[in-house]
Amino acid sequence: MIKYLLEKEFKQILRNPFLPKMILGFPLVVLLIFPWAANFEIKNINLCVTDHDHSNYSRQLAEKISSSGYFQLTEVASGYSGALQSIEKDKADIILEIPANFEKDLIREKKAKIFIASNTVNGTKGGLGSSYMSGIISDFASEIRNEWQQISGIPPFPTVEIVSRYQFNPHLDYKIFMVPAIMVMILTMLCGFLPALNIVGEKEAGTMEQLNVTPISKFLFIFSKLLPYWIIGFIVLSIAFGIAWIVYGLVPAGHIILLYGFAAIYILAVSGLGLVISNYSETMQQAMFVMYFFMMILIIMSGLFTPINSMPQWAQNLTLFNPLRYFMEVMRMVYLKGSGLAELGSQLLTLCGFALFFNTWAVLSYKKNN
Repeated sequence: MIKYLLEKEFKQILRNPFLPKMILGFPLVVLLIFPWAANFEIKNINLCVTDHDHSNYSRQLAEKISSSGYFQLTEVASGYSGALQSIEKDKADIILEIPANFEKDLIREKKAKIFIASNTVNGTKGGLGSSYMSGIISDFASEIRNEWQQISGIPPFPTVEIVSRYQFNPHLDYKIFMVPAIMVMILTMLCGFLPALNIVGEKEAGTMEQLNVTPISKFLFIFSKLLPYWIIGFIVLSIAFGIAWIVYGLVPAGHIILLYGFAAIYILAVSGLGLVISNYSETMQQAMFVMYFFMMILIIMSGLFTPINSMPQWAQNLTLFNPLRYFMEVMRMVYLKGSGLAELGSQLLTLCGFALFFNTWAVLSYKKNN
């Protein structure tokens, strides 16, 4: 009996002119575009400079900031009020105001003041932009200090040299951090939405009445619905692994078999959730909106963009009930850190619990009318 049910499911998927293209094309398009667009590295910050000094040092400072790669000089204003107008018109994000006698104060008093004003409508961009600017100015001050010491022959002041080592992502490439997480999102979208539309689709097509009068048990029926999407999940994940290797040169630091093992459990969990929603829905539109509602919450609360430790405590507590969080931790830990099963024991037990809970619920919520 199970053989014929699986044959029916695969034929329904292959006969659909859209589904096979979506299954193959969705991971390709998302992984080629999303890691470049979903990037929290702040660059190309529009800068407006107000230079009241017009000295050699003030020009050097403006040129150093503009050539840093983080800022692009979009306007030079004669006064602060004009620069403020640039921010209000969204032509500038940060104002650098260099006061008069900047060079004289620097030479005579060994210190000078600079004013930085940031547009913090986007708090992240404004805060990081100010930090970048402060770091560049500090570096500029160090260069001037070293230059004076070489000219005067005064021995340099004692300094502490800090050597940083960036583990697991030495070049601080944000795409390396995002690609494994995007794989999880793709797997969640496909293996969650498609099962959610499956049973309710058969209700609308009228084939559910025919299945209800067969002697098949609830368990075999749900199993026949799960297995095709379990296989589709492996195909999608293999495509994602290939794109990550070919396009981004990213291969797992740990065992890839471990990722497939965790994916097998996770697909069962998220597909089970989709079948639960499909059992309770009367129309495909209803199932789609309910699944979209849950997907938005699961993705936002998974740590995809915002680190879970940075969330309020109540939000961190909510993420404990999010299966997406645990599989995303597994993907990043295995891909980037090379973690093994010993470090992932809690995630394994939690995902097994989710898979058992949702699939048991799917079996019990399926209404079979003989």
